[in-house]
Amino acid sequence: MATPTYQPRSSGNSWRSAPAPVAGGVQRPSHQPRPDERPAEPEGPRPEPGYGLRGPRRHPHVLPPESLPSLGLSVGDDGVVIGIDPQSQPAVLSLLRPRPFEVVLVGSMWMAQVLALRTVATGARVAVETARPPAWGQMAQSAGGGQQCVTVHDVRQIAPQGPSVSSPVLVVRDCGARPPRNQLAPSPWQSVLTLLPFLGPRSPQMLGRADLVGLQRLSPEEAEVVTRVLRLPQQVGQVLPTLSDNAMLWCTSDNHQFVMTTPTDAETQLLGGPRRMD
Repeated sequence: MATPTYQPRSSGNSWRSAPAPVAGGVQRPSHQPRPDERPAEPEGPRPEPGYGLRGPRRHPHVLPPESLPSLGLSVGDDGVVIGIDPQSQPAVLSLLRPRPFEVVLVGSMWMAQVLALRTVATGARVAVETARPPAWGQMAQSAGGGQQCVTVHDVRQIAPQGPSVSSPVLVVRDCGARPPRNQLAPSPWQSVLTLLPFLGPRSPQMLGRADLVGLQRLSPEEAEVVTRVLRLPQQVGQVLPTLSDNAMLWCTSDNHQFVMTTPTDAETQLLGGPRRMD
């Protein structure tokens, strides 16, 4: 039997293989590939240190100075869409403002709940002070998609709501025709909507102080009072006793507008159809 021959071991650690020789007598580290094994360099731009890959080289969009006047950005009204006007255009009500805002609604709880739901849809919170909490309970549970966007409080049991520009609040006061004095101090980004089912002894003073008044169908006697207090044209006041259940007149100190409020399918399923009395 032939005697096997072994290559002599190199000095150092015997568990490491000897570096392979390369041209010129220089040995390469064993963990690096041979020149013929190096992968091809990728095509395209190489990354710059600290900045990553450069983006595609395109010509920037340049607008000559003489074309600047042609630029425009269409921005509509912001707020709550409460229906359509006589021209079938969307009627938008700006309920949440950077100052205290008072609204009086002479109408039904149905209309107040529709306004509350649509206000929640804009990202605001709604706090309800009411003498009939069960009537607001189902609506409060359904609003906000599981989040507590609507809270219900007994009369005189409502606490400060902490309104802010990022979390505005609409306070709905459903306390009958003679509501007690509001315990909440006026605050920016907090609007108060007082619901009156009909006109009471103090209603003319409340209508005169309000920044905005909403009117559903009224009796002829109530229409006369409202026409006098709000200084409405006589022909407008004569229409108030003939309004349908989903029609309203919205008034400010210098303007008035008829609006038709049509509920969505979800609102109809939750609140029922339009009505003047609850």
